Amino acid sequence: MGVQGCGKGTQAAKLVEAFDLVHISVGDIFRWHIKNHTKLGAQVKRIVSSGNLVGDDVVETIVHRRLDEHDWNYGFILDGFPRSESQALFFLETYDIDAVIHIEVPDEVVRQRVLSRRLCSGCGLDYNLISHRPAVEDVCDVCGSPLRARPDDTEEALAGRLRDYHTKTKPVLSLFERKELVLDIDGTAKPDAIHQEIRTRLGC
Repeated sequence: MGVQGCGKGTQAAKLVEAFDLVHISVGDIFRWHIKNHTKLGAQVKRIVSSGNLVGDDVVETIVHRRLDEHDWNYGFILDGFPRSESQALFFLETYDIDAVIHIEVPDEVVRQRVLSRRLCSGCGLDYNLISHRPAVEDVCDVCGSPLRARPDDTEEALAGRLRDYHTKTKPVLSLFERKELVLDIDGTAKPDAIHQEIRTRLGC
């Protein structure tokens, strides 16, 4: 868990590789629907473009459907879920979890990171103009396709997401803290150092 741009996806990918887990990103699922012009994708695009969060009922259905595929024999990492009390209660009632990794990053750092993000329009590779610049400006190193900012990576949308995170998502951590599941991790360090701290805190 953590505000958008804190590095959840990066750390999830590292843990997936280290422990043969399945990475389930609600954001990636939504982006697939948007890219493939599904009915859900059109609905989600309207919501996120305005800086709002997708409704609990839609998110819970997506997560439940994905986990029902049971391709996660060694476990899974959820990225971008839960974001509200309703989603957290649904998850706690339905699944057993080992830990909640809470990556903490100041809002101003998040703002710099998010507004510097670029996504390849061809292969989907992520870039960040602060830490991972392409060799040729606005062109993917891998496939040569144009790089674009995500539709929801705007000042206005980010302000809305930060507001929602602090008022709706951050309080959800108290539910997990009561079960002593939360690990607070400094997300301003280098990615490899963050990964090592997570593993140390998890005892693995």
